[in-house]
Amino acid sequence: MTGDVTREATDEVIAGAERAAAPAAEPAWHRLSLRLIPVHLSWLVAPVVSGIGTLIGTGGRLNLQALLTIASFTVAFLIVAGINLTRVLTTGYRITDARLELRSGLLFRSRRSVPLERIRSADVTARPLHRLLGLATVNVGAAVHGASAARSLSLDGVTLAQAHALQQELLSGRAARLARRSTAADPDEALDPAESSVPAPVAELSWSWLRYAPLTIWGVGGLLAVLGICYNTLHEMQIDPLKLGVVHQLVAAFTAVPLWVAVPALLLVLAALGTVVAVGQYIEGWYGYRLEREDGGVLRLRRGLWKHRSVSIEERRLRGLELVESLLLRWGGGARLYAVATGLGNAEENRTRGILVPPAPRAEALRVADELSPDGQPSPVAAELTAHPRVARRRRINRGLTVVVLAAAVVALPGIWVPGFLPAAGVVAAVLLPGAVWLGVDAYRALGHALVGDHLVARSGVFARRTVALQRTGVIGWTVSRSVFQRRSGLLTLTATTAAGRGAYRVRDVTLAEGLSLAEQAVPDLLAPFLERD
Repeated sequence: MTGDVTREATDEVIAGAERAAAPAAEPAWHRLSLRLIPVHLSWLVAPVVSGIGTLIGTGGRLNLQALLTIASFTVAFLIVAGINLTRVLTTGYRITDARLELRSGLLFRSRRSVPLERIRSADVTARPLHRLLGLATVNVGAAVHGASAARSLSLDGVTLAQAHALQQELLSGRAARLARRSTAADPDEALDPAESSVPAPVAELSWSWLRYAPLTIWGVGGLLAVLGICYNTLHEMQIDPLKLGVVHQLVAAFTAVPLWVAVPALLLVLAALGTVVAVGQYIEGWYGYRLEREDGGVLRLRRGLWKHRSVSIEERRLRGLELVESLLLRWGGGARLYAVATGLGNAEENRTRGILVPPAPRAEALRVADELSPDGQPSPVAAELTAHPRVARRRRINRGLTVVVLAAAVVALPGIWVPGFLPAAGVVAAVLLPGAVWLGVDAYRALGHALVGDHLVARSGVFARRTVALQRTGVIGWTVSRSVFQRRSGLLTLTATTAAGRGAYRVRDVTLAEGLSLAEQAVPDLLAPFLERD
C-alpha cells in the first residue's frame, strides 16, 4: 500500500514537471478588420469625381487627351485598390511574450517582427473614413538596426478599441500584458479607454488660440499648393484653366482695373482666403487637443477633428525641449513647443509627432515646459542667455546686404537692353535695404547660449527662432565647423550631436575659445582628446 501511494505521488510529481516543462501555447494570429474593405474601395471614387468635374468644367466636351487621362487614372486607382484589398485579406499580427510579429502577402509572403523591448512608440491614427467605420491605424516605431523600413510597423485596419489596447499593451511591457490576459479570456477583446481613470491634463485646447492660426504660412501656402495642383491637372488634360467660365470672368475683372488697384486687391483676397484655410487647418489638426501625463511616465497627446491622432512619448526618452517662434507668430506673442526625444523617427516624423503645444501664447508654451521639467524647476528654455560677439551681427547684416545686391542685379540685368530697368533696380535696392538690415540685427539678437543645470541651451534663427534646452547627458558628440568667413572673423559653429530630436543642434558664431570652453564644460572630456593645447 505504501509503495502504491509512493508510486502515485512520484507519477504526479513527474506529470507536474512535464506540464511545467511543456512549452506554452503560442498566441493566435489576428486578422485586420473586414471593415477596411470599403475604405480601399473608396479609391475608385477619385476617377469618377475627376471625370464628373472635367465634364462640368468643359461643358460636356471631352477631347481624346482628357479621356486618356481619366482612363489612366481609373486603371491606376484600380491597381492600388486591388493591392490594398490583397493586403487586407492576407495580413495577420500577434504579440508574443517577446515580439510583435506581422505577416502579409499573397504571391510574395513576408514576415516581420520587432522585439518588444525595442519598441519606442505606438501611435494611433484614424482618418475620416476610418473613424466612420470605427477603425484606426497603429504605427509602431522601434530602435532596430538595419534598413529604415525595418524600424517601423504599421497595423492599418484594426478597430479603434483594439488600437488603443495595442498602444497601451506595447508601451506598458510584460506586466500589463499578463494583467490583461488575466482579465480577458478573448485576446481580441479590448478595454474601453473611457473606463480607465482619466489623468489631469497638462494642457488643453483653448479656442482663443485660433488667433494664432493666420500667423503661420500654411494658410496661404496650402491655398497656392491646391491651386497649383488643379492647374497642372487641367493642363495635362490640355484644358486651359484660364478659359474656364468662372476663371475667365475673374481674369477679365482683374485686367479691367488699374494695376495699382488690382494687385493690392488680389493680395487682400489671397490673405483672406489664406486666413480661412489656416483657421480650418488649425481646427482640423488641433480639435480636441489634450496633453496628458499617464501612469508609467508616458506623455499622451490626442488631437484631430476629421483625422484623429494619438501620440505617445515616454518621459524617460525625453532629452530636452525646443521652443519655436516663427516670425509672424513671434510678433503675435505666440510659440510652439516640441519634445526632443529618442524614438520619434526621422526629421519629418519629429516635426509632426514631437510637437507638444500648437501655436499658442508663448506664456502657455513656457508653462507646459515648466510642468514637464523633471526637477520641478523652471524650464531652461526661458533662461537668460549669453550674447554672442558683435562680429556675428556684422556677418548677418552682410548676408542681408548680399541678398539685396543680388536682387537688384537680377532686376538691373535686362537694363543692358532696356534702360528702364536700371531705375527699377534702384527702387528694389532702396525698398529691400532697410528690411535686410533690420533682419540682420534681429537675427543677431536671437543668438545666445548658456549652461543651465544639466542642460545646454542654444538659440538662433530669425524667420524661425529656435531655443533648445538639451540635456548634457544626451550629447554624444561634437562637430566644430568653420567657414572661410568664420575663420577670418575668429568664429566657429559648435554642433551638439544627439540621438534625439533633429539629431544635431547648433551654437552658431561663437568665438573659438568660448566655443571650445562651452563644449568642455557641457560634456567634460568628450572633446578634449581632439584638442591641441598650447
